[in-house]
Amino acid sequence: MNNIGAFFDIDGTLYRNSLMIQHFKKLIKYEIIDPSVWYNHVKHTYTEWEKRYGNFEDYLEELADFYVKGLKGINKNYIDFVSSQVIKLNGENVYKYTRHKIEWHKQKGHKVFFISGSPDFLVEKMALKYGITECRGSRYIVDENNNFTGEIIKMWDSENKQNIIDEFVRKYEVDLDKSYSYGDTTGDLSMLRMVGNPTAVNPNWDLLQVLKKDKDLYKKISIVVERKDIIYKVSPNVETVFI
Repeated sequence: MNNIGAFFDIDGTLYRNSLMIQHFKKLIKYEIIDPSVWYNHVKHTYTEWEKRYGNFEDYLEELADFYVKGLKGINKNYIDFVSSQVIKLNGENVYKYTRHKIEWHKQKGHKVFFISGSPDFLVEKMALKYGITECRGSRYIVDENNNFTGEIIKMWDSENKQNIIDEFVRKYEVDLDKSYSYGDTTGDLSMLRMVGNPTAVNPNWDLLQVLKKDKDLYKKISIVVERKDIIYKVSPNVETVFI
């Protein structure tokens, strides 16, 4: 029995942006979320990040707060309609390296999993597009009328991702020592630590600092950086500059 698994984060690892951000922008366009939210609040933080004065995580955190508030009370049918548009327009905007690895694992008969902090309704559609085994995203709770309650069960931290990996390992009898994982932030550390063949794809500063200090990960991690039309493989001891 082929019981090798491949665990993938999505945002920043497969997809070259954030699915939630793209969904937020579409909700603004369709005026499901009040456009003033963007112009009066989020746009400034986005502009600071785009000019490389601000931090992407600050932008994402602020947007996520307004995103969740804006969705409260919205029927999931509307949310799903916009989600389909997002995947249709953005589902191919992925890293070449990661897309290749997904296909490679599928050809080998490995079980392929998406575990992402993005909303579950977006992760499920992305998983369907790439034909993977199973997926989990942050769960957005709906009430008896199928309206979003404003409550979420997050999936962007390392602890929750580990719980889902444990579930998949039991369900599919995955051999972790022979398995693979791909992530880009410290939220993916559990995925990277649990398998025999971890890869950091375009790791952020915080993750790279952990990789330099974690002796076990240092020995087995592969680091891949995809930029323009070149894919680099580097060691955890790569020289970095933080400005």
